[in-house]
Amino acid sequence: MLLILATGIVSIILWYTYIFFNSFQKQEAIKMEILADAYFQFNKASNNEDISLLVKIIENNNSIPMIVTDAKDHILLDQNITYKEANKQKVLSKRLEEMKKVHPPIVINISKDKNQYIYYSNSEILNRLRFYPLALAAIFIIFLWIIYTVFNASSVSDKNKLWSGMAKETAHQIGTPLSSLLGWVAILRSEKIDQSYVDEIEKDVEHLNIIANRFSKIGSEPVLDSHNPSKIIEDTISYFKTRSSKNVVFNYNKPETTLSVKLNKDLFGWVLENIIKNAIDAMLGKGNIDIQLLDTPKEIQILITDTGKGIPKNLHRKIFEPGFTTKERGWGLGLSLTRRIITQYHNGKVFVKQSQKHTGSTFQINIPK
Repeated sequence: MLLILATGIVSIILWYTYIFFNSFQKQEAIKMEILADAYFQFNKASNNEDISLLVKIIENNNSIPMIVTDAKDHILLDQNITYKEANKQKVLSKRLEEMKKVHPPIVINISKDKNQYIYYSNSEILNRLRFYPLALAAIFIIFLWIIYTVFNASSVSDKNKLWSGMAKETAHQIGTPLSSLLGWVAILRSEKIDQSYVDEIEKDVEHLNIIANRFSKIGSEPVLDSHNPSKIIEDTISYFKTRSSKNVVFNYNKPETTLSVKLNKDLFGWVLENIIKNAIDAMLGKGNIDIQLLDTPKEIQILITDTGKGIPKNLHRKIFEPGFTTKERGWGLGLSLTRRIITQYHNGKVFVKQSQKHTGSTFQINIPK
C-alpha cells in the first residue's frame, strides 16, 4: 500500500509538472510575440509618438534569451546572454544555432522588402523545470530501493532467527543421546575388546559433541581465545585421514614458529571441515589436498588446494550464498556458514583464490592477528 500510495503521488506530481511546463512554455511564447510586436511598433514610430510603453516592454524581457537578426543572419541585437566581449561573436553564433533548433523565429516586418527575425530559447527557470521530473524520478527510485532494502533486511533477519532457533534446538536434542554414548564408551573400555576401536568411537562421540557446541553458538556472538591455528589444522587433518578414502593424500606445510591467534576453536574447525569435505567430494574420493599455513605481518593465511573438478569462474562468489549447491543432496549452507564465521566472527576473508577445470581449486582464508 505504501508503494501504491507513493507511485500515485509521484504520478500526480509528474502530471501537474508536465501541465505546468507546457503552460509556462506557452506563456513565454506569447511574451515573445508581444515583444516582437513592440519591436515592430518601435521601428514604425515617428519622432513625435510616445514610445515609453514600447521601451518598457522591450526592457522588461530580463529572463528569456533572444537574438535579433536580419535576413542574412547578421546579429543585430541580443538580450539575456552572458559572454565576454572578446568572445561575443563566437558565443552569439553558437547560441543562434541552438535557438534555431528550439523554436521557429518570429518575423518582424520592418518595411515592404525588409524583415528581421527574433530567435529565442527557454528561460533558465523553464530549463530547470524540464529536469525536475528526472530528479523526482531519481528520488522515487531511491525511495523504492530503500523500501526494498528494509523489507529484504527484515526478511533476512527473520530467516536468520529461524535458522538460529533450529540450530540451537538441534544442539539441545543431540545433547541427550551424546551423554548416553559417553557412558557406553566408558563401559566398552572395561570390556575385553580392541581398545583402538573404542578410541575411534570416542573420537566420533567427541566430534559430535563439538558439532553440538557449534550449533549452539549459531546466532550468538562467539568467544575468541588465543589458539595455535596449526594445532587445529593438524587435528582436523588427523580426523579426516581415518574417515576418508586411502586414495586421498593430505599434505600440510606450516611455518616453523608457533603462532597464536584469536579464534573460536570449534567454529574455526568447522570452517576447515567444510572446505576439506567439499574438496574430497570434488575429487570423488581420490586425489591430493595440500594445506599451507602462512604467517604474514598482519594476518595468517590458510590455503587449501585440491585436485578436483574445479569451480567455474562465474560461481566463485555464488558458492558462498545461502542455499546454493551443485550437489544432488545438500542444503547449500556449508560455505555460507564458512563465510559468516570467518567474516563476521573473525573479521577475516574467505574466497576462491584460483580454480581450473579438471585441475583443482584453491580456497584462501585470511584472519587478522
